[in-house]
Amino acid sequence: MAQREIRFGVIGCGLMGREFASAAARWSHLLEMDVRPRIVGICDADPKTFGWFQDSSPDIKIATGDYQDLLNSSEIDAIYCAVPHNLHERIYIDIINAGKHLLGEKPFGIDLEANARVMDAVRAHPEVLVRCSSEFPFYPGAQRVIQAIQEERFGRILEVRAGFLHSSDLDPRKPINWKRRIATNGAYGCMGDLGLHVLHAPLRAGWAPRNVRAMLTNVVTHRPGPDGAPALCETWDNALLSCEVASGEQAFPMLLETKRIAPGETNTWYLQVYGTEFSAEFSTKYPKTLRTLPYAPGDEQAWRTLDLGPASCYPTITGGIFEFGFSDSILQMWAAFCDEIAHGDAMRQPFRCATPNETAQSHRVFTAALASQAQAQVIAID
Repeated sequence: MAQREIRFGVIGCGLMGREFASAAARWSHLLEMDVRPRIVGICDADPKTFGWFQDSSPDIKIATGDYQDLLNSSEIDAIYCAVPHNLHERIYIDIINAGKHLLGEKPFGIDLEANARVMDAVRAHPEVLVRCSSEFPFYPGAQRVIQAIQEERFGRILEVRAGFLHSSDLDPRKPINWKRRIATNGAYGCMGDLGLHVLHAPLRAGWAPRNVRAMLTNVVTHRPGPDGAPALCETWDNALLSCEVASGEQAFPMLLETKRIAPGETNTWYLQVYGTEFSAEFSTKYPKTLRTLPYAPGDEQAWRTLDLGPASCYPTITGGIFEFGFSDSILQMWAAFCDEIAHGDAMRQPFRCATPNETAQSHRVFTAALASQAQAQVIAID
C-alpha cells in the first residue's frame, strides 16, 4: 500500500520525544495504514540528546538548538513538542502560526491565561491540526469503557472515578526538578502534568465538571538541589478533586485523582464508571483485564472479568492472545494523529487525540481546584 509521509520535527528530545521516535521506527507494526511519520528534524537545548535520535532515525536532516530552524523549514509538515510548561505558550503559538500541525504535551500552557492565548492561535488557523498528547485512552480496556459510554449502556450513572498515579516522588532523596517549581511547572502542580490524562475520557463523554472541591497536598516540601542543599518544592504532589457533573438529564459525582506520591504505583491510569444497568472498571495496572457488571432488576450482581487481547483503534500484526502495553498506546495515539492529518473527518476510526478545547476545559477545572484549595470550599466552574 502506498503511504503518504508526514515529515516531523521534534522539539524536546527527552523521554517522550524518544517514545515518538521509537513509535515511528516500528510503524510497520500497524496494518493497512496509508500514512506514516518520518522524523527529519530535532531540536533541544542540550545537543547531547541528538546522538540517540541520529542513530535511531536515519532521515534526520536538521539538528538544532533553535526551534525556529524547524519552523522555517519547508521540509517539515508537523511538530511534536515536549517542553516544560512555561514554554508551551510561546512555542505552541509559533508552531501554529508557522502552519505546522502540532501534537503538544499537556497542559497546553502554564495557566488558564496562557492556554487562552494558545486557543486564540488555534482558532486563527483552522487549517492546522492541533492535538494534545494523551495515550492511555487508547488501551483496549479503556476503549471498551469509552464504547459503553457512547452506547449509553450504564443506565443512570451513579459515580465516575478516574485517576493517574505515580510513586517516584515518594523518595525524599530524589533531586528537585522543573516539575517542582512554579516558574516552570505552574501552580497546578501534579494536575498540570497528569490531569489531562485523567480528564481526556470524561471530557470526551461530555462530562465536564460544573463544580469542584479540591484537596491538594505538598508532601515533600524540600528536595536536594543542584548543589545538594535542600531546595524548596513549590508545587502540589497530590490532588483529589471531588466534582459534580450534569449531563443531559443526569447529575452525578466524579472523583479525579492525580498523584505523584501514591505508594507502589508505577504509572497507573484508571477509569471506573458505575451505573444502574452496567458498570465497568479498567486500570493499566492490569492491562489485559476488563471488569464489568451488567445488571437488570432481579439479576445477581456479579462482576465479570474479561482478558483482553491487543485490539485497540488501529489493527496491528500482534496476535490476539498477546497483551497491550504502554508503547502500544503511544503507537495508537500517533496513528490517530497522523490519520487525522491525512484524512480529517474521514479518518479510519472515530477516536481522536485530545483536542485543544479539552485542554481549555481542563484548565478551567484546575484553576477552580486551586481556588477551592485556597478557600476550602466548593468552587463553581464556568
